[in-house]
Amino acid sequence: MRLIQQLLVVPAIVLMAVAMPAKAAERASVVAFLEVTGFDVALESIRLSADAAPQMLGIEAEDFGSEWQRLVRDVFDTDLMHDMAIEILQETLDEELLAHAAQFYASDLGRRLVETENRSHMIEEDGLKSESGGQIIEGLRGIDSPRIANLERLNAASGSEDASVQAIQEVQIRFLTAAAAAGVIEMQMDEPDLREALRTQEKDLRASLRQSALEGSAYTYQAFSDAELVAYTQALEEPKMQKVYALMNAVQYEIMANRYEAVAERLRVMQPSQDL
Repeated sequence: MRLIQQLLVVPAIVLMAVAMPAKAAERASVVAFLEVTGFDVALESIRLSADAAPQMLGIEAEDFGSEWQRLVRDVFDTDLMHDMAIEILQETLDEELLAHAAQFYASDLGRRLVETENRSHMIEEDGLKSESGGQIIEGLRGIDSPRIANLERLNAASGSEDASVQAIQEVQIRFLTAAAAAGVIEMQMDEPDLREALRTQEKDLRASLRQSALEGSAYTYQAFSDAELVAYTQALEEPKMQKVYALMNAVQYEIMANRYEAVAERLRVMQPSQDL
């Protein structure tokens, strides 16, 4: 499932208010939904962004040695994150929307997309996707290919840029606030000032998100034809799928924010206080 997974600064957003579904999904249906859509792997890949947490505090993950890897295993435990997602989705995802999304991802094209996206999700963020994707984009621009427009449309269909920006800002605030409360850092500005500081960086953040998404999509979907990309985009643009994706993104963002807050608490006993 196409979800924002590697954030340029740090993950995400408090779970958005969602109206109670007409008919809540059963746990077994939700578990099957996670697998068929690839959302289970997207959740597992959250741990790949973990090193961004100490970096935001001016610390390098390597400074903690094996203790950091132990923290990551504990805080970003796959079963724990899956259980969190299932609990939220049981309360917010109705059977009609679940069936609509599952039907597409169970199709031949859907299964191939999920297999490809699952592999892409679990690639360590070491520059491979961005560099390879950038080279693909450069080549496409050289021949004035319409594929770039198709990729941009696909990215737009998979999630609102406004929501992504808000997501990054909110979790950055949640993490820093939690770190201050745990005594890991001393905040030199209050929350309104922090929000304003982040707002001034919004233009650059949007540009970076847009470029990163384009490079990531170019790399991930390089084996798919233009016709298949258009078919995928059209499926994502369906109103029911838009509702599913808004919810999926919100769930992933909330879990990321929750886990980063847990990281802040664990850092309390691993790192002395410092000024931010």
